[in-house]
Formats: sequence, structure tokens, C-alpha cells
Amino acid sequence: MNPLDRLTRVIPDWPIEGVSFQDLTGVLADGEGLRYVSEQLVAGFADVEFDVVAGMEARGFIVGAAVARERGVGFVPLRKAGKLPGPVHSQEYELEYGTATIEVHHADVPAGTRVLLIDDVLATGGTAEAAVRLVERCGGEVVGLGFILSLEFLGGASRLAGRRIHSLRTISH
Repeated sequence: MNPLDRLTRVIPDWPIEGVSFQDLTGVLADGEGLRYVSEQLVAGFADVEFDVVAGMEARGFIVGAAVARERGVGFVPLRKAGKLPGPVHSQEYELEYGTATIEVHHADVPAGTRVLLIDDVLATGGTAEAAVRLVERCGGEVVGLGFILSLEFLGGASRLAGRRIHSLRTISH
């Protein structure tokens, strides 16, 4: 049994009734689990050249930093609005209940930088799509998107059509 199977907790009826929440905190808290996730995500992009890994706040920071270390490249945090000092690029996106904004320092993604985007879960795709736009606004090139878990039934991959996506686990219902 791989660590993802062993360490992912399914929480029924959370955050609302009828939802089976996939809790990945046990995977991240376990050395073998975190190593497995980072190695498998790197393996999914073994044939792709990239200069940095960018991770989406907040669990994308944990996983993305581990992937960057595994591959021997730098890590760029994509932060919620107002968290970074100095000049930033911003990208607003829609949520089910309003809007949100992510930001990156101007200097962290110079034009021509090849970026691998990493997050824990691909759900509706709003955050991932905003991250792609943000990197492109900087002049960077998104060469792939990696996730531990993809909730296929929420349609997030459709917002990333034409992009290389690698998920370690896909849930279709």
C-alpha cells in the first residue's frame, strides 16, 4: 500500500453533508508520505525542463517546496493578496462565494522562466487557472501543473485545457 492510500483520511459529511473530504494532512505530516508525493510528482514531469516550482498558498507551498528540492530548483510562493512586500503582479479570480487574488513578486518570475505549478488539490480549477495567468503575466511559461489529488467531478481540468496536468490520484465521483 502506498503512503497516499495509507495516510489520506476520508472525512464524511465535511464541510457539508454529502461531501467526503479527502484530508491530506496525514500525508504531509509523515516523512515517507511527503517523500512519496514529491518523488511521484517529480517523476510525472521527468521529461520536462523547468527553472522553478511555484506553489499556491498554502499547502502548495509545502508540496511545491518538496518538489523543488527534489528536482534541485528554486521555489516561488504564489501568495494571497497583501502578504508580499514590494512590487507584485496580481491576478484576481472567481470563487463560489466571491473573488480572491493571488500575487507574486515581480523579480521572482523573470520573463522566459519555465515554471512548474504545484498544489495539493485540483477542484474547480479557479486557483490553478489564476496561477497560470499570473505566471504568464510575469512573462513566464507554465510547463505543467502537478497535484496530489484531482477531483475530476468538479471539472477543474477543463479550465486548464491544453495544459500538461499530472495528478497522483483522481476521484471521479
